[in-house]
Formats: sequence, structure tokens, C-alpha cells
Amino acid sequence: MRSVTYSMGVSLDGYIVGPDGDFEWTAPDEEIFRFVTDEIREVGVHLLGRRLYETMLYWETADQDPALDDSMREWAAIWNPLPKVVFSTTLSTVQGNARLASGGLADEIERLRAEPDAGDIAIGGAALAAEAAALGLIDEYRARVYPVLVGGGIPFFPQHERRVDLELVETRTIGSGVVHLRYRVARPAPLQQ
Repeated sequence: MRSVTYSMGVSLDGYIVGPDGDFEWTAPDEEIFRFVTDEIREVGVHLLGRRLYETMLYWETADQDPALDDSMREWAAIWNPLPKVVFSTTLSTVQGNARLASGGLADEIERLRAEPDAGDIAIGGAALAAEAAALGLIDEYRARVYPVLVGGGIPFFPQHERRVDLELVETRTIGSGVVHLRYRVARPAPLQQ
């Protein structure tokens, strides 16, 4: 069965965006960019909320920018054909290899898990991830922790007021002091009858 993953850059104090909406502190150096490019290779479909979708629209035409370096062109070559599902109540159309979600998040994930396609189901955006976490649908949390305290903003970890036990799968220090933490949700083994 396909895993549902939530992966984002996060400040040491737990925010993906600062109180002023700024996230320039997550601008990747070359090593981090290679890391996230390798990570996106494992994704079979990406679920996005409207705000993240609009932020990522840049990549739809980025390959036409002569200032783009080879690593950014490689990212665009992987990202653009990747199927995307956008959850929005305000958008009526989307661009590129994206479609608007036709149902709720749980139904969409259930349908995608049942498909024989390879690759993870990645969730992008804190609000969408919070909804998925509240429904118990996230299998892995992948945080790239940046050495900065932003003092508030949009939190990485969803607030759903229930305990979730995690198992550490991987740690890695990446360029500029960024630490990658990968945790799998610890699920109780099914009872044998």
C-alpha cells in the first residue's frame, strides 16, 4: 500500500512560515536542493492545498528561465509531470499536470492508495497535513529542521489534540546545519484471530 508522507522545511521552533508570512530562511543551498530533488523522485502523486499550489506554480514555466541552473532544471523536469491533486474551495481550474480534488481528503487518499501506481502520496501544506493527521492518514513525517527561530507563524505539526507515537526512521545533517528527521507513525499491529 502507498505511504502518505508530509515533508516540509521547518524552523527549530516548529514553523513552516514565520509570523510575517516569510519563509526565505528555507531557501535551499545546493546540497538541500539535491536532497529534496531525490525525495520528490519517490513521490507518485502530490496533494496540495491552494496556497502551496499557487506558490509552486512558478515551476510550471521555470524551465524557460535562462538563469535556472542545472539542478533547478532537473527539479522542474521531475515536478512538472508529477500528478498533483489540489484541494481548494476557491479555485475553479488548475494548470499543468494537476487536477482539482473531486471529493474529500480521506476519500481521495483511499482512492489513491488503492491504485496500483508506484510512489508515495505526498501532502504539502500545513492545513492539508493537519486535516490528514486528524484523520490518522499520515504514515510518515519528514522535517527538514532549519537553524532559525522565527517566533510564530504557521506550525509544521498539526494541532489535533491527540497523541501520535512515532518511530525514528532516519536522521541526516544536510548543508548549512539543516537536520532531516524522518519519522514513521507507530501503528499497533492488527490483532490475530
